[in-house]
Amino acid sequence: MIPTMTAPLPVLKKRAEFLAASRAAKCGTKGLMVQARARGDDAPWRVGFTCSKKVGNAVARNRAKRRLREIARAVLPLSGLVGYDYVLIGRFDATANRDFEALKGDLAYALAKLHST
Repeated sequence: MIPTMTAPLPVLKKRAEFLAASRAAKCGTKGLMVQARARGDDAPWRVGFTCSKKVGNAVARNRAKRRLREIARAVLPLSGLVGYDYVLIGRFDATANRDFEALKGDLAYALAKLHST
């Protein structure tokens, strides 16, 4: 399999950005939790990823975050809104083991629910 080059995701890097998103709207699904904060500007959406130690050891957390990054690449360009910050949080035993298509569906559902309110 030949790896493909994809454009880097615009990511959240500072702790303050993650904390601001944690005080915003949330939606949980079976595979992940999504936090969405409207920044109030016209900049493109940004995304952050996190997994607590409840998810498992470093190997399990990194696997879960890799999966979250891939579903973000697939779903956010279609469903993400301009001026929003999104934080995707991995769930114990679900993010790493859930079917990939179901995980993409979880993110699409959460985004639709967050943007409808």
